[in-house]
Amino acid sequence: MKLIIGLGNPGREYEHTHHNVGFDTIDCLAEKWGITLNQQKFNAMYGMTHRPEGKVLLMKPLTYMNLSGESVRPMMDYYDIDVEDIVVIYDDLDLEKGKLRLRQKGSAGGHNGIKSLIQHIGTQNFNRIRVGISRPPAGMKVPDYVLSRFSKEEQPLMQESFARASDACEYWLEKPFAEVMNRFN
Repeated sequence: MKLIIGLGNPGREYEHTHHNVGFDTIDCLAEKWGITLNQQKFNAMYGMTHRPEGKVLLMKPLTYMNLSGESVRPMMDYYDIDVEDIVVIYDDLDLEKGKLRLRQKGSAGGHNGIKSLIQHIGTQNFNRIRVGISRPPAGMKVPDYVLSRFSKEEQPLMQESFARASDACEYWLEKPFAEVMNRFN
């Protein structure tokens, strides 16, 4: 079984913000695969599908970004999912808007959602898809920026990045993550 986790914040006020690119990518995948995220467990919304490659869970932790690990760890334990069978999708300020960067390990790099995951999973070694959101414009504070929505002009670029991140997840179901990195980085 594979677990694909999109990080974000629950609630209408956070929908489609810079910080919620993980949720948006999960929504993109769910739509592509015809899955409804209508199950709740461990403070998360999730849905399951049976694909030719095996069972796949799509998950959105509802703990708010900074506590994501509190939701992910129990889900992994309940479904007996190994750390090499997860991929986490989240925003990255240091990547140009719309760019993807895939990694198999690394520090949190200041991202509180990843800090929480590392703390609860007990390792930095897990698959990640970082979606670039760029740095805020001069004079805008980072918290205000990450909780703001994309402009109308930016939306097509971001939709394209969500689709590409979805394609990377789909490719990962068939190939080792190192191959996925080579193809999508």
